[in-house]
Amino acid sequence: MRARPAACALVLAAAALAGSLSGCGHPGAPPYKSPPVVGVVTIHPRALTLTANLPGRTSPYAVAEIVPQVTGIIKKLLFVQGANVKAGQPLYQIDPAPYQAAYDSAVAALAAAKAQAERYTALLKQHAIAAQDYDNAVASYKEAAAAAETARINLGYTLVTSPINGRSGISNVTVGALVTADQTTPLTAVQTLDPIYVDIVQSSTQLLELERAIARGALSPKTPAAAKVSLILEDGSAYPLKGVLQFTDVTVDQTTGAVTLRALFPNPDGVLLPGMYVSAVVSEGVVPHAILAPQQGVMRNVRGLPIAWIVGRNGRAELRSLTVSRAIGHDWLVTSGLRDGDRLIVQGTQKVQPGVPVKPVAANLATAATNSADGPQPEH
Repeated sequence: MRARPAACALVLAAAALAGSLSGCGHPGAPPYKSPPVVGVVTIHPRALTLTANLPGRTSPYAVAEIVPQVTGIIKKLLFVQGANVKAGQPLYQIDPAPYQAAYDSAVAALAAAKAQAERYTALLKQHAIAAQDYDNAVASYKEAAAAAETARINLGYTLVTSPINGRSGISNVTVGALVTADQTTPLTAVQTLDPIYVDIVQSSTQLLELERAIARGALSPKTPAAAKVSLILEDGSAYPLKGVLQFTDVTVDQTTGAVTLRALFPNPDGVLLPGMYVSAVVSEGVVPHAILAPQQGVMRNVRGLPIAWIVGRNGRAELRSLTVSRAIGHDWLVTSGLRDGDRLIVQGTQKVQPGVPVKPVAANLATAATNSADGPQPEH
């Protein structure tokens, strides 16, 4: 019975010793926590072609307003309104009768003047007439020839033809209408729609920014002849054919502060019609060493400035201030704050504090957005 109290005393002494040893290092210290796991994306620069979505409208490649060159009555319409026509194709027939008569009369007068001039030539060689009479006969012949040519041209004008290939418009006159040589209202219009122009509007401010970026070497320009342009139609669908940027207007619109870029597009199926609103995707140039950061990894501080968490070389979290210029798909184009090889934290940012060790793993960008912090962001 005496051995039992002694055993109890030994157990109590051992428990007291263990308690004293556990508190020797850091009294009151919390239990050890492993570094939080964070998903990272390693940053690497790459060449990037910058594009801009700009509003635009289509305009015909060529327009010919068909106006009469002679006065007369419309006898026939020789084309289908709204159909494609070829250069030289007849469109209208103006009554040719008076012009045919005038031409026939002029041809007869020319024949008489020619015969007179030939007789006077023979008489002059025989010294039977004065030189002045011969000169008058030759002058009359030339006048008759000019009158006959004018009559022939006017007769030809009675058949109104298209000067270009294109699509005809609505006829503004009908059979039986009187048209005049000096009228300003066209009979119809023919427009060349294949190819077709797209006039694109860009602000002069954007143009200046691009020129400055090119001047400092941040952007490599593309020559206008090589700059491809894509179109988004009014219904949101993509136009299947690419266009080529032709030139930039040299004048800034005083009311809008914009300049016009003109692109040329093939239009074999006639999908693009004059006056159609489109959105043009224009190549602005190439950034040789662009740094793109997933938007999930870029936050804003209380001042609204972009910041991001980075895994430092010692494995500890660092908060960086960034400068971003524009969104590229699901990324930000970063102009300062990130370097080649930086590991950007895009997952687990809610667990991160400055200077705290973290355990980086390759991020799954498909779920990064859902795992990122949604609450207030720290200020740098």
